[in-house]
Amino acid sequence: SRSLRSASSCGGRAVAAMAPSRAGAALRRSLLLLPPLLLVLVSAGLSGYFGTKSRYEEVNPHLVRDPLSLGPSAASSRLPAACTPLQLRAVLRHGTRYPTAGQIRRLGDLHSRLLRRRPAAASSSSSSSSSSSSSSAEAACPAAADLAAWQMWYEESLDGRLAPQGRRDMELLARRLAARFPALFAARRRLELASSSKHRCLQSGSAFRKGLGPSLSLGSDEVEVEVNDSLMRFFDHCAKFVALVEENDAAMCQVDAFKEGPEMRKVLEKVASALCLPVEELNADLVQVAFLTCSYELAIKNVTSPWCSLFSEEDAKVLEYLNDLKQYWKRGYGYDINSRSSCILFQDIFQHLDKAVEESKSSKPISSPLIVQVGHAETLQPLLALMGFFKDAEPLKANNYKRQMQRKFRSGRIVPYAANLLFVLYHCEQVKSPEQEYQVQMLLNEKPMVFHHSNETISTYTALKEHYKDLLENCHFQEECELPKMNVTAGDEL
Repeated sequence: SRSLRSASSCGGRAVAAMAPSRAGAALRRSLLLLPPLLLVLVSAGLSGYFGTKSRYEEVNPHLVRDPLSLGPSAASSRLPAACTPLQLRAVLRHGTRYPTAGQIRRLGDLHSRLLRRRPAAASSSSSSSSSSSSSSAEAACPAAADLAAWQMWYEESLDGRLAPQGRRDMELLARRLAARFPALFAARRRLELASSSKHRCLQSGSAFRKGLGPSLSLGSDEVEVEVNDSLMRFFDHCAKFVALVEENDAAMCQVDAFKEGPEMRKVLEKVASALCLPVEELNADLVQVAFLTCSYELAIKNVTSPWCSLFSEEDAKVLEYLNDLKQYWKRGYGYDINSRSSCILFQDIFQHLDKAVEESKSSKPISSPLIVQVGHAETLQPLLALMGFFKDAEPLKANNYKRQMQRKFRSGRIVPYAANLLFVLYHCEQVKSPEQEYQVQMLLNEKPMVFHHSNETISTYTALKEHYKDLLENCHFQEECELPKMNVTAGDEL
């Protein structure tokens, strides 16, 4: 159990005072003068560090060249010819989305500060000395001037909605999966399509269905998207998680400590210097929203935003760690309830796999050959943690940034936009033992995962169930998520 009793448990540290880096500020000013092609290269240098706001192409670069390419992993992960896929269970994250209303408000706040500090343009009646002073100030802060001139086009009504690129993400994913598993996506095969109640997920589900096209005619061109928050937003229904993590400020003490730590302080002072703003006017949240605006413009519009020019690759690594800390402590390994709350989804996956095995053994048609569910990064991250993937030997903390440079837990590599976790059940003939008749593959973002129990990318279904026997038998959602009846502190419980 991990205590949240005091800030000292988060490795609280005194923030060292650092002078703004003139060299860093000069570098940022010079970036604004680069031609468009070189600015794209600058953006590419940052794009690997956008965390959960990363484009899907960051984990599958071959899709930049050919959006329908199955990639090198498809050929290398094929099962023997005698294996036929029986069922595919896909848990997807929605496609590329707009910022949330809260992020848009913070961006508007930062942009307004730049507009307020920008010297007013000299009027026709202004003296030449006033005009000269204004021009001099503009020249001293080209980054601030450029960003003040940037058009604030985000509106709060966008509030996390699916962007046009997000629809393309889902349509293309559907087409690639249909090409990879043609037998499962053949005509008149039944598709069960479910989603969280969030608009971006419902639209992602519809876009996925559209990507399959009428030629596949999965029973009907119009497959209804069922809302299933109990599986796709299980965290909202877990009282223990909501009370002790979601609504408990102390649970994020590692995140808060890193925001005040020397690494973030250095980034904050460099950005303040580039914008010619007093460092007191900025905080970690405003700096992060500037960085994420760079990511949104790249993901949504495929352009390099002037906001990108504020950051170096080293800055990006620090800001990625801030994002990963939040994911780790709120959705990953930070607290057991984060992952244990997903056992309702985990067990549902295996119940459907069990049913497909039973139907196959009885020579019955598989009633649910295709199950596609659309949720969130917050749906996938706890599930993967429950299964033990991407776990580092040392927890991510505010005071071990440098030791975690090679960490496994990098949210942008795990749950970018359109992330997908696939369970594929196969029936295999010409096998040496009955246990080998039913085998399973897991793919994350279309790449085969290595099972912990076998160190292979293929497992017998029997061995996989044995490996997760304790979770399948003893992880009960209601019991896991029940608030403790005793009067204990969050720190004691977690």
